Amino acid sequence: MKASTIADRQAAGRAAREHSKRSSHRAVGELHRDPLDLLRLSSEGRVERLVPLRYGRMAASPFAFFRGSAILQAHDLSKVPHTGLVMPICGDAHLLNFGGFATPERQLVADLNDFDEVSLGPFEWDLKRLAASLVVAARHMRFSRGTAAELVMTAINEYRDRMAQYAECGALELWYEKITFDRMIESALTPEGRRTIRRGMEKAAGRTHESMLDKMAERDGDTWQIRDAPPGLFHVHGANTLFDAGDDWLKVGGWQKLIARMYGDYRKTLSHERCELLDQFALQDLVFKVVGVGSVGTRCLVLLGVDHHDKPLFLQAKEARRSVVAQYFAAAAPRHEGERVVYGQRLLQAASDIFLGWATGPAGRHFYFRQLRDMKLSASIELFDSSLLQGYARLCGWIVARAHAKASGQAIELSAYMGRNDPFAEALTDYACSYADQVERDYDRFMKACRSGEIEARTDDDMAADFRV
Repeated sequence: MKASTIADRQAAGRAAREHSKRSSHRAVGELHRDPLDLLRLSSEGRVERLVPLRYGRMAASPFAFFRGSAILQAHDLSKVPHTGLVMPICGDAHLLNFGGFATPERQLVADLNDFDEVSLGPFEWDLKRLAASLVVAARHMRFSRGTAAELVMTAINEYRDRMAQYAECGALELWYEKITFDRMIESALTPEGRRTIRRGMEKAAGRTHESMLDKMAERDGDTWQIRDAPPGLFHVHGANTLFDAGDDWLKVGGWQKLIARMYGDYRKTLSHERCELLDQFALQDLVFKVVGVGSVGTRCLVLLGVDHHDKPLFLQAKEARRSVVAQYFAAAAPRHEGERVVYGQRLLQAASDIFLGWATGPAGRHFYFRQLRDMKLSASIELFDSSLLQGYARLCGWIVARAHAKASGQAIELSAYMGRNDPFAEALTDYACSYADQVERDYDRFMKACRSGEIEARTDDDMAADFRV
């Protein structure tokens, strides 16, 4: 039970330092594991012919490897003491899992945008994931060690300062808090930062369902059909499928049979008025889509519907597997993994997709649904100089603070634990630099396995060549 007064809650936050000092967060812990064992564990149950593509994408760089191996850091975090300040966390808050999108009111906001690993966990696990990603990315971009450390200090101190502000807010204030692009422009410290945000707003405005229709689909008589583009996009039962002949999904029948029951179950998770809106779209086609780095090989479907004006709606149904956080931090098991993702997203995000819902698919696999594209925008960090990357680190710290404050109701405790000075940020900076060293060692082990044939890794181009005549 939470303490009843602000003073008691502040005391509870400070008391957490007794079993997890702020300085203790610099520890990486004694790690005795082979990264390949954990990667193989996380590859179980995926579409078998896509697993080499997952490894191929991870082989691109240490940063790509880090993105695709959330299971490693979750395992490693479980080997060091935690604060006991437990709440819903993103579970995979690396710096490319933030982005922009439109709220139902068509307002462009910045927020977390990936919740596959959402779960109850210690708040600092999100921050350690973010901090390590900043150092790994900075090294990949050839920035100095000093610049990398400064990025972490910037992000964590922004989190600390924002949490101190949120500790003064009422519950409804936190629930309504949004980080709009207009607020981002106001808070940007440089003219180049403001210009970058404005360019992002212009780009997002063009990323709509209608802009995708002609790029992804073509008319086939009276209906629309999505074009195959293997290995990234293909029809499950088509000539370009990457499903093995014995896969249980191929026994279901055509795409209509594959989706029918799942789509009906999904509708039941939407509110009445959103079902009414969804029913105005006639289903046209269904394809398999390969997404991300860490998610490659998990089942992800894209469903196309059109309304009476032939205006499109693209829905994504993505497989929801057990969170890596839940594998290494004891918490009550969710009733449904898709429901876990949806509820976690609604708690942590400032505003969520109106078509967000969940369902059980063929063979008992769990899924969650959302729009494929709705003015969504991701940062192209490889184009950032150190100043822009520092501004982005600051934004990420702000976003995580807002998400944690809203979802947990523990801003007072979190702020009291961190305090007003730098020990917490300094410890996480040391941790991030040490953990980036571990990532590089794991990447070296991974690449040796790829070169020796111990594991198979194939690039998108390699696999696409299989389909060329």
